[in-house]
Formats: sequence, C-alpha cells, structure tokens
Amino acid sequence: MTTARKFVSATIAAAVAALTACGPARAEEPAAADAKRILVVVSSHDTKGDGQVAGFWFPELTHPVEVYQQAGFEIDIASPQGGLPPFDGFDLDDPVSQRMWTDPRFRDELGATLKLSDADPSRYDAIQLTGGHGPMWDFVDNAELQGIVADIYESGGIVSAVCHGPAGLLNTELSTGESLIAGRKLTSFTNEEEVARQYDRLVPFELETALRDSGAVFEEAPTFQNRVVVDGRLITGQNPASAHAFGQAVTAAVNADSPVSR
Repeated sequence: MTTARKFVSATIAAAVAALTACGPARAEEPAAADAKRILVVVSSHDTKGDGQVAGFWFPELTHPVEVYQQAGFEIDIASPQGGLPPFDGFDLDDPVSQRMWTDPRFRDELGATLKLSDADPSRYDAIQLTGGHGPMWDFVDNAELQGIVADIYESGGIVSAVCHGPAGLLNTELSTGESLIAGRKLTSFTNEEEVARQYDRLVPFELETALRDSGAVFEEAPTFQNRVVVDGRLITGQNPASAHAFGQAVTAAVNADSPVSR
C-alpha cells in the first residue's frame, strides 16, 4: 500500500478530471448469452481520519477485474451512492491499473457506477466487495449491501471480499437468521498491517478484531504478503498484494459452479 504516499489528493483529483476529458468510449460488444456476471462493489466514502482520501483502493479493483475480463465475465461496478466513486492507491506505474485507466470503456463505467439500491442480485453469479478504507464506513451495517450479499449467496453464487472489503460481511445474515461468516474461514487487512502504515489512527475500528468477534476463523499471511482464503463459496483476500490471486480464486469458483438462475 506504499502507493498512497506517492500520490497525493491533487494527483487523484487530476486523474478524476481525466474522466471527463477522455475520448469517446468504444462500442459495446454484445454479451454472450451464457456469460457469467459479477457485481463489483466499491465505496462511496471519501475521507478517513483528518481529511485524508479514502474510497476504494484502485488496484484492488483493477487487478481482479482484469482477471474477470480475461475469463469473459460481464462486470457491473456499483457503489452505495452511485456515480463516480472516490479512490486511493492510484498508481499508473502499476501496468494493470495503467491499462485499465487508458481503456475508455472502463473509465466510463467507473465514472457512472450503478447505485447499489438499483442492483438486482438475481442477475449475478458473484459479488466482490472491493477494499480501500472507505468500506470501514459505508459497507458496515449497510442493509442494501447485506441484502444483496445474502441473496447472491443463497442463490448459489460466490461472495468475495478483499482487504477492507470484508467490513461489508460483518453482521450479514442469511434468511435463516444465521451469520454468513460465523465459523467460516476468511481473511482481511490485519491489525498489524494497519499499525505498520499508521492507519490504525484513522479507521473507526479494527477489522480483524471485529471479524474474529463475529465468530469468523481468521487466517493471515505475514504483513503485506499474499493470502487468499477459500471457504466454499466465500472467498477473501488479505491485502493489495492478494488482489490478482484473489481474482483468480473468484474466477475459478464462478467457473466451477452452475450459472445462477436469472
């Protein structure tokens, strides 16, 4: 997550401005009738601590999405408020993020995310809760998000979350009233990683602790190392270093399961 120190708010503001300056998007290609579809959710919350940028972590969107695209999946990007979401960790030295950012279609989709309340969970084979610090505010106890997660899971779909994205799984219940994560193996950005980047002073609570307190069986790699945990149809990644492998795990799980009834 060292890219946060390389790009200040002014850099991100300039990048966002580029959304309106890009050329026309390429023509939409018709989706295959049997194409798998993933709902990728990002945060709308724009600040942490004393006004520092929050939102979603850019490579935690771009790296999995590139894997999904290569697999032929259809992707919808949604956020609690819809429209252009705030983002952090924007580094065009990352070749994946650079490729995605220079794709007019991706920029157009990012600039006009689907409002979460307008998302129809019956359309999706999987959901991804993208990390960044914003989810620590607007994914937590978000009834709309919890409902979509539960609906996709109970329809046989894949529920996935990376880094701080698992904040959206806290207190998520299935129709039986059972917790989605109690007794399940998972991971997230760890308490040690928060302290190492001094983010522990900026976030409203410790995500690892909250997940453990909710009954999850928490697993972790050494700080800032790749760790992906697969527990049936629940897939989680620890941190930005996990983003690519996380996308691969989600892709494998979606391809292994039957399409969700639409």
